[in-house]
Amino acid sequence: MGVATTVLATKPIQQTSEFIATVRSLRSSTVQPEVEGVVTRIFVKSGDHVRAGAPLVQIKPDKQQATVRSTEANRAGMEADVQYWRQQVKRLEALVAAGAISRQEFDQAQNSLRSAESKLEALNAQVREQQVELDFYRVGAPQAGVVGDIPIRQGDRVTKSTMITTIDDNRGLEAYVQVPLDRSPDLRLGLPVQILDAEGKAVATNPITFIAPRVDDATQTVLVKSALREMPPGIRTQQFIRSRIVWRSTDGVTVPITAVTRINGKYFCYVVEKGDKGSVARQRPIEVGDLLGNDYVVKSGLAPGDQLIVSGIQKIGDGAPVKPQ
Repeated sequence: MGVATTVLATKPIQQTSEFIATVRSLRSSTVQPEVEGVVTRIFVKSGDHVRAGAPLVQIKPDKQQATVRSTEANRAGMEADVQYWRQQVKRLEALVAAGAISRQEFDQAQNSLRSAESKLEALNAQVREQQVELDFYRVGAPQAGVVGDIPIRQGDRVTKSTMITTIDDNRGLEAYVQVPLDRSPDLRLGLPVQILDAEGKAVATNPITFIAPRVDDATQTVLVKSALREMPPGIRTQQFIRSRIVWRSTDGVTVPITAVTRINGKYFCYVVEKGDKGSVARQRPIEVGDLLGNDYVVKSGLAPGDQLIVSGIQKIGDGAPVKPQ
């Protein structure tokens, strides 16, 4: 009987494990206001690219502006007091030197000047504080990036806990992989982490850049991070992706699934043996390991150079004469 055959040869075999990873951004932030109030204007829309500090939302600042004006008015009055006491001290200094007034009167004037200067300094600090708080009524972008969804609308009242939007920059992404505790001894920095497509094909490979020093007590897993210097197009923050950690690579032999039969829980395949009367099929028991695509990794039972029968195994038996094709 004519059968298709292939000569086995060693090739690099990767020992891997697949995980579901989460994409996180190193440059991602949630924008929340520092003050409470009514939104009077929204400067951007979802999807806009903004630079750091660009205005996003304006909150009605009338009350804070009135507070600033009141504090500035108080400061102006105190500046006048300081100016008066400076002139008074300068005038009394000449009089006390001439003996026209007592030293106590001069000391009282100096004390009044120092008190006025201290109050002026406090008012200056209050004005700066109020002006800084006034700037919070115009919410700016904390970083450069792309504006996400904006759930608020003009006229809405916001508080310090209200989320205005998110800013994401996809130039700094990481894959977060939760590795089971039993595989943690095999973890080390630099191990390849492959990103897989829907068909299980590796489309990008990046090294492990971080291994958590502690275990997650809720899941009993170890967090592993891989900086995505290489990544497929279209990947987004908070996306779930298929990933594969390559633990090690060794030389070995693989056989197609179609060339293996299973009998009573054991695996067998047929190889071609040449004898005095020609070629015959010999059944070999084998031990298989992981499944790589459409091939089994062979742990024992076959060796490089064996001529494996890969088709027609249902129609032959042990010792049957065959004609390799």
